[in-house]
Amino acid sequence: MEEKRRYKRLPIQLNLEVSEVFKQDNNVITDLNAEIHVFDISKAGIGFTTSTYLPKGYYFNATITLEQAEQKLLTVVKILNVSELEDGVYRYGCEFVGLAGIFDYLFDDYAKYIDEV
Repeated sequence: MEEKRRYKRLPIQLNLEVSEVFKQDNNVITDLNAEIHVFDISKAGIGFTTSTYLPKGYYFNATITLEQAEQKLLTVVKILNVSELEDGVYRYGCEFVGLAGIFDYLFDDYAKYIDEV
């Protein structure tokens, strides 16, 4: 199968907690306390699983630290797709919104780090 993604997905083990999601029309869902398990990351976004349903088209704030990087990425993440796996677990595909291209080097460095490990 031909890869059509703009950026290579990199494996990662990262846990985040999402307390609220929002839409641009000021629709906010609060008190979620969703623990998410990020399994891959790229310059464009993240893939993760969680047992909490998060609606497609919503956004959340995320702070991401890559293993070898000392700098934290503060970004907004948009939920693009969701599929239900087994036992009430959901799989999500998301994109970074407004992440400056100046941070691309962090992903390039992380890719090199993964290749060396």
